[in-house]
Amino acid sequence: MRIIFSRKGFDSSSGGGPSPIVAGRPVSLPIPAGAASRTTYGDLGLGEHAHKASRGRLGAGDLCHHDPMFLADGTCLFGQCGAAQTHLANRGVGVGDVFLFFGLFREDGSDPHHRIYGYLEVEEVIDLTRAVPGHLVERGHPHALALHAANDVVYAGRGVQANSASDALRLTIAGGPPSLWNRPAWLDRGGLSYHDRPERWLRGGRLKSVARGQEFVADIGRRKAPREWLARVLDEIRAS
Repeated sequence: MRIIFSRKGFDSSSGGGPSPIVAGRPVSLPIPAGAASRTTYGDLGLGEHAHKASRGRLGAGDLCHHDPMFLADGTCLFGQCGAAQTHLANRGVGVGDVFLFFGLFREDGSDPHHRIYGYLEVEEVIDLTRAVPGHLVERGHPHALALHAANDVVYAGRGVQANSASDALRLTIAGGPPSLWNRPAWLDRGGLSYHDRPERWLRGGRLKSVARGQEFVADIGRRKAPREWLARVLDEIRAS
């Protein structure tokens, strides 16, 4: 089994600033559309938040890359392609694995930080290069509207977003820069892709996460400790 820490949403380079925490709820802002989209920030009720986070560069009328897409029935659709999808495929990511979506967030008056805001338990991997299912087109998923690369896929399965900014879902250490994380006790040096350099694994259970990159994979196999940690995280997201 694999846990994938999947970076999504606004940050200083994609969108212009952190996503907001509104009335105690993390609101992940999709990045601006770089390819096919028929969804605006206004369609998602995020026009004002996008305008503020981007310092006026984006607003309700701008198209966004609505992905991951959390549906009302408690399922999630997430598209990936290019180098990031090649990395996932090379790591064997597929059915039975879990994406933990995290991003950069800030509440008014506080410092920006990384936090987990949603998850996807993979039940199906849809290869869009073979055929594009009509239901994905109907929902307006951006990867279904037009292929983004020669290895475009959509991961589908159960998944929801957190409704509260729980401390249990925060990755960044208290008072630290966003990239300095409290790492789970089970996550040892060399156990997370793109984080092989020994200087990233610091004393005191801290991890200096890489500045860029989308998908960080931890292969946990059959180990009990990471499964128990994951269960607690999913429970926290569902309960919030």
